Amino acid sequence: MTKTPREMKRTLRQEALARRDSLDPLWRTDASLGFAVAVDEIAPPRGDIVSGFWPMRSEVDVRPLMVALRERGARLCLPAILDKSTIIFRELVRGAPLIDMGFGTMGPDESAAVLEPSLMLVPLAAFDRRGHRIGYGAGYYDRAIARLQENGHAPRLIGIAFDCQEVPQVPDEPHDVIIPEILTESGLRRFPSSL
Repeated sequence: MTKTPREMKRTLRQEALARRDSLDPLWRTDASLGFAVAVDEIAPPRGDIVSGFWPMRSEVDVRPLMVALRERGARLCLPAILDKSTIIFRELVRGAPLIDMGFGTMGPDESAAVLEPSLMLVPLAAFDRRGHRIGYGAGYYDRAIARLQENGHAPRLIGIAFDCQEVPQVPDEPHDVIIPEILTESGLRRFPSSL
């Protein structure tokens, strides 16, 4: 019996996350710190808005990279889950309180400004050499990116992952958002066919 693209993605997601989960925690921490080295390659102009994410489970911890981006003059924001299908991006200001966003993540509360990022650091479960991404299955980022694009914003998208999350090929689906750049512990990869 042939699997549907959704079923194939589920299998690829489980396998990639199992590889990520099996990474030594100390190595993962050290590798996450190393992501900040890429700041010179990815830093947007001063004052531009960058969305990061609060790491969950064994994800890359992008907070060191976010600090480096802030030091280069970026304004930071984090996703906030509004309902089962929508995320927005709230400004992350030094010293502001963070609240539980679900899924083990934290983010600014309702008093924080809602921003539209010009650079998005996008979490993912798996990716391929074409820049196709598998998320966690809820579609939050696909919808958020589509909404930004519909409103005339075309944020630069950089997927964040460890090398072990690469898969041979992600099955194509019409709603998928291609990520033209992926940052791993090996450096920034650009996918010319996706640009």
